[in-house]
Amino acid sequence: MSPIPSEKYVPQSAFMKWMEARLPIWGFLYPTAIAYPTPRNLNYFWTFGGILSFCLVVQIITGIVLAMHYTANVDMAFNSVEHIMRNVNYGWLIRYVHSNGASMFFLAVYIHMFRGLYYGSYKAPREVLWILGVIIFLLMMATAFMGYVLPWGQMSFWGATVIINLVGALPLVGDWITTWLLGGFAVGNPTLNRFFSLHYLLPFMIAGVVILHIWALHVPGNNNPTGVSVKTKQDTLPFHPYITMKDAFALVLFMILFAAFVFYAPNILGHTDNYIKANPLVTPAHIVPEWYLLPFYAILRAVPSKLGGVLLMFGSIGVLFILPWLDTSKVRSGAYRPLFKQFFWIFVVVCLGLGYLGAQPAEGGYVIAARILTTMYFLFFLAVLPLLGLFEKTKPLPNSITESVLGKNGGGGMAGAAASGATAAPESKA
Repeated sequence: MSPIPSEKYVPQSAFMKWMEARLPIWGFLYPTAIAYPTPRNLNYFWTFGGILSFCLVVQIITGIVLAMHYTANVDMAFNSVEHIMRNVNYGWLIRYVHSNGASMFFLAVYIHMFRGLYYGSYKAPREVLWILGVIIFLLMMATAFMGYVLPWGQMSFWGATVIINLVGALPLVGDWITTWLLGGFAVGNPTLNRFFSLHYLLPFMIAGVVILHIWALHVPGNNNPTGVSVKTKQDTLPFHPYITMKDAFALVLFMILFAAFVFYAPNILGHTDNYIKANPLVTPAHIVPEWYLLPFYAILRAVPSKLGGVLLMFGSIGVLFILPWLDTSKVRSGAYRPLFKQFFWIFVVVCLGLGYLGAQPAEGGYVIAARILTTMYFLFFLAVLPLLGLFEKTKPLPNSITESVLGKNGGGGMAGAAASGATAAPESKA
């Protein structure tokens, strides 16, 4: 069911009336960003939509400044990064914000995706919303990988070498993609130039898909912890000031965590080998990507076949595109699905386990464990979700969002007024 229509903007001043008659920007923004009706029961997991928008803006702004001082040449790239750190005014700060901002971006997007998975935000009528989110995730991964190559340290060079060679295992298009990315016979100056160009371009593509993502959100409206559709105006609150204030509070807390990494542990999420200039003649003892790509790296190395590993890695993301049609349950929210809730937390542990294994050597028990967890990862999507919808006995759903917040009696009298006031500060975008 579509959200309750919001009130139309009515300009008050003579200037705004004149402007609205010629360029009705505020009239467009008001119903979508100010008076937009939002379910009143959203929790803090819904604030990560706004946090992700903040992260994207930070990455684009700091990236543009860094590009002004970076030199995309294999002989000068490493030194240009050191020049940014040592000689550019606040260059160290801009670089650390950008590098740690990538980690914060992925931390927020993983929480955002797990929230969507738990509360069934991928189910009808939000399938396109979910698919656009997966596209954003794919673009983020590509952007982050290409950005990791730019400092031209040891891990940058050998990470690019390994991944590009693995892509070459793809049938039909593998050789063509490899040749295009390399620009030659091996990782070198043409490769670095390609990666720099794409790393600069892709964030703007992400911004474009984010606009589509928000547009797709505004058609059916926000999902909510109950999974029950908005039925009356009483089920909603205007986006401003209730949701904006809640988002702002969550963003401040997130920025404190962000700042703690930037100022106190800026290199803890990176790899020490990347402070050694790239050397094609010296291979690092253990080649690993950034932490946010480790689960997929573990899946890639879980099988001895080069092609099989690449197909599994891409399949682990591709399965997310068809997720809305794999889950057969008619109940949207995991809060009312006892069995699903247990399997969901097992799935979270599986993903964390794959992240740990991706950082370990591909040998012995680590490989066996990776194969077991990879199997469990795919079974969750291809077996558990389709079967749970057929056999699971779910809890009864509330009749409305208001009932879930205020109780069946609508919170009559003073108790209802107190409950209404206590819930008058819900949450952000899906």
